[in-house]
Amino acid sequence: MHSQEGSKQNIPTNEEVVEEITKNLEEQHVSDETADKASTNHACGSSSQPQPDVTSNNCLPEDFIDKSESDEESVHPSIFNDFIDEKQLEELNATLTEQERQERRAQASELKAQGNSSHTNGQFLEAIDSYTQALRLCPLEDKKDRSIMYSNRAASKIQLLNYKKSALEDCSKAVELNPDYVRAYLRRAKLYEETEKLDESLEDYKKVLEFDPGNKDALNASTRLPPLINERNEKMKEEMFGKLKDLGNMILKPFGLSTNNFKLQQDPSTGSYSVNFQQGEK
Repeated sequence: MHSQEGSKQNIPTNEEVVEEITKNLEEQHVSDETADKASTNHACGSSSQPQPDVTSNNCLPEDFIDKSESDEESVHPSIFNDFIDEKQLEELNATLTEQERQERRAQASELKAQGNSSHTNGQFLEAIDSYTQALRLCPLEDKKDRSIMYSNRAASKIQLLNYKKSALEDCSKAVELNPDYVRAYLRRAKLYEETEKLDESLEDYKKVLEFDPGNKDALNASTRLPPLINERNEKMKEEMFGKLKDLGNMILKPFGLSTNNFKLQQDPSTGSYSVNFQQGEK
């Protein structure tokens, strides 16, 4: 008698079972997703490459290419010597006369032109170095010029293969400095798509259409990306439910239960799911 009562006391409530099923699921999913990304290398077909903006009006969109499967730091380690210390630059600018600022501005413009020339000649490391030096000289208040330098440096990084993360950072900085910079949005949108950040890519393409409603790349992407995003979300949902079922069966097995005791019902109006317990199914 006491044994049967003790057995009943060990059977968890519906809420306790559901809590056990979902416990740590998010951490497990994030861990698996990180491992999947770490083991995946993306290769793209050959296409034309984006050229830097020789003038601020050069905003014609172009495609990108990734020809290498090497790790970023093993290809061109010197590319990571591109840090711009804006705090130090701000402190320095505060000590300069207007004439000294003009001289630095002229030097930055010359270095930017050298970067454009190096990029055109396929000397991408040299181009990055020139753009970096230009950014270290150009006054912080010259936001539009600095925005172009960041965007151009991103174009050169893309050409050096597998530097998409660093190129994305430069594109984001370009957009931050000049929120109307269509070319930077377009370049970043393509990079986002190539790195499978489809939602971010679509948002940037939408931004491009705000400034340029007839942009062909953005119009095409606004039609092409939503189905891909939905397909990815459905796949992620299926994977999540699969992991949930495996985890649930492992937790419920000691209680003589399985996930078949639980039925998911979707609310058609909201798309959310509720879990109902059904006794007697194993």
